[in-house]
Amino acid sequence: MKLNTLLDVRSAIPTLIDVTGAHSGDSHVLDRIVPEPGCFIVMDRGYIDFPRLYRLHQALAYFVVRSRSDIQFRRRISHPVDRATGVRSDQTIRLTGKYTHQTYPDLLRRVHFYAEDIDQRFVFLTNNYQISSIVVAEIYHQRWKIELFFKWIKQHLRIKRFYGTSPNAVKTQIWSAMATYALVAIVKKRFGLDHSLYTILQILSTSLFDKTPVPLVFQRYNDEISNRASSNQLTLFEI
Repeated sequence: MKLNTLLDVRSAIPTLIDVTGAHSGDSHVLDRIVPEPGCFIVMDRGYIDFPRLYRLHQALAYFVVRSRSDIQFRRRISHPVDRATGVRSDQTIRLTGKYTHQTYPDLLRRVHFYAEDIDQRFVFLTNNYQISSIVVAEIYHQRWKIELFFKWIKQHLRIKRFYGTSPNAVKTQIWSAMATYALVAIVKKRFGLDHSLYTILQILSTSLFDKTPVPLVFQRYNDEISNRASSNQLTLFEI
């Protein structure tokens, strides 16, 4: 099984979940996306599929995708960059591959970025020309939230191993985990909670059969933590 997820980075809530066979291509999930004009879709290089990317472009949606090293192109314009930001080049290009120049006939923007903290180079492709080159790199960095999302799912929702081997059993376990995550994320956003998703999950798991309003449950938890911290305070002088 392969799990593809579209995550809203503002709320950390999945907007699309696609469970497919292990041999299904990653880019096929783009067929299920209904792009909103002006939105940004951030993807790794496994999602490079120029006919599908061109459909996003025609739908007036923006994308930022990590490029592959085998992509053939011709540079049209080189834009000035501030190398102190980590940006090494910002170019307007045209694809020249045997099929890519036909499937994506418009110009593309190619940004080369060096991340000094991890000593790694990245090359991004985007169809947005309004934002600065460093913002392109920062937008791609937001994709790390997807990795954190999968890490959280594996660590806290008991999906490290599957209880069944049939497609139905695997999908049932995955969808149960995803539904739990989405509900916890919605609770965190709706009630403006400062607690981590893991803490919220643990608190709610102890109150499953209570009819206490959710804000009151967390108020009691905060009061208990505050009282516990006060009781651990050593008194050196009698007042």
